[in-house]
Amino acid sequence: MANSASGDSVVDRVVRVVGAFPEGVTVLQLSDLAARAQLPLTTAHRLVRQLAAHGLLELGEGGSVRLGLRLWELVIRSSPTLALREAAVPFMEDIQQVLHQNVNLAVLEGWEALFVERLSRRKSVANRAQVAGRMPVHVSSAGLALMAGQPPAVQADYLRQFRDPAGKLGPDDVRSLLEETADQGFAQLAGVVDPNTWGIAVQVRDARKRTVAALGVVVPLFEMRFQSLLPPLQTAARGIMRQLQNANEAGPFYSTASSL
Repeated sequence: MANSASGDSVVDRVVRVVGAFPEGVTVLQLSDLAARAQLPLTTAHRLVRQLAAHGLLELGEGGSVRLGLRLWELVIRSSPTLALREAAVPFMEDIQQVLHQNVNLAVLEGWEALFVERLSRRKSVANRAQVAGRMPVHVSSAGLALMAGQPPAVQADYLRQFRDPAGKLGPDDVRSLLEETADQGFAQLAGVVDPNTWGIAVQVRDARKRTVAALGVVVPLFEMRFQSLLPPLQTAARGIMRQLQNANEAGPFYSTASSL
């Protein structure tokens, strides 16, 4: 129920407070938090104290605020991606041992690829994908693999609203990339996020052949060899699918684009 002059509810304001922490930032000053959440300082202070009483936030010296362990506990315990991660990690470890590069796992969240797991190695190529980090569909091989596996209506909605902030791609360009990905059975992008890397990703499907995740690797441009990269990824994707089928009693896993 709305109960503020602006018309937003308590839940709206709580979500803005918790969501005010940028990616990679775990501590904010109360004044910065209030500004990022677009709340008066007194309102932010009251909400922070209430959330801290439940362990969802922590108050520190000098007016600092950090995300609480209780919040992490609740998210990890009830995350719908938990079964997916548990099924995928052993296969991701195998790929990493074979290819000696970063391996990532992503799901579709809206019009972005949300990375739910990443395994890294020392001296491997830079990988901008971070756990709980997001990338627009069109700038990551994982994003293209995920979107290429969605129903036509979802793809049409995505292309209808597509805008490239960099101004380099239009809807027709992305449509071609999605068609190429569907035809090839994998997605590839070279030098988009990092000019020295190449990303390749395959779809992970469930028992009904729906694309629920993307499994990918990021390699140096000079090490891009499809004959050595594709087979391990495809084999792992099939293995993850079998594990998800065996874990059906925990409930099916879905990416969320189809609910938009």
